[in-house]
Amino acid sequence: MSILGVNGALAGMYQYANKTQKTGTNRTGFTEQLHKTGEAGASKVDAYTEYLQSKYGNVKIQSVGKDQQSLERAGKSMSGNDVVIAPNILEQMANDPKKAAYYEGKIDDFFNATPMLTASFAAKGLVYEPGGVVVHEDGSVTYISGCSDSPERVAEVNAINKAKREKEAAQRKESLERSQEAAEERKEQIEIAYKKQAMAEVLANHTMDTSRYTYTTAPEVMGSAITAYTQNIMEAVGIL
Repeated sequence: MSILGVNGALAGMYQYANKTQKTGTNRTGFTEQLHKTGEAGASKVDAYTEYLQSKYGNVKIQSVGKDQQSLERAGKSMSGNDVVIAPNILEQMANDPKKAAYYEGKIDDFFNATPMLTASFAAKGLVYEPGGVVVHEDGSVTYISGCSDSPERVAEVNAINKAKREKEAAQRKESLERSQEAAEERKEQIEIAYKKQAMAEVLANHTMDTSRYTYTTAPEVMGSAITAYTQNIMEAVGIL
């Protein structure tokens, strides 16, 4: 989930949502809540906390750092409607209606912008994923949200990647087959060269001195006999 601050890329959208969906702080509801809990002896901070929980739902009172690691850790535990307020800011809000109105307005902006941002991201094939709002000790506010690919986009990307993998596999197979064919061809050439060399050596070792013989057979018959003799020798040494 991405981290988006008040002054981040979506600040303009939040400001627009604030203008088009003006939401005031329900101070009457808080006053009534404070009156009820005050009778039971609860503190003003506790009463205000109960009011915020009734308004927003999941409200946590804790300090969250402004560094990326702290924000990412907070974002992982958020489900879209979380509000985290630093204890010192909560106390200010509980005791100062103007402070309460200011920070509740910041929180409201985040939630009011959700429908518009959801539609805007959907138009781009993305899914908007709201996280929540963090009010830090120094009074700054961070909106935590992100986006992911839509199921259709995920399927499209998976199909593209699958086709790419299949093409690469086919290319590797074709390359391997060509390498094997080349290796077989080289092997055949070596075997032919070896047989030719062996034949030459056998013929050199079995050369006949025909000057000591008188032939009464016709030359063509003699040639056939020499050919047969040579073939017998080659078969004997395993060349043929």
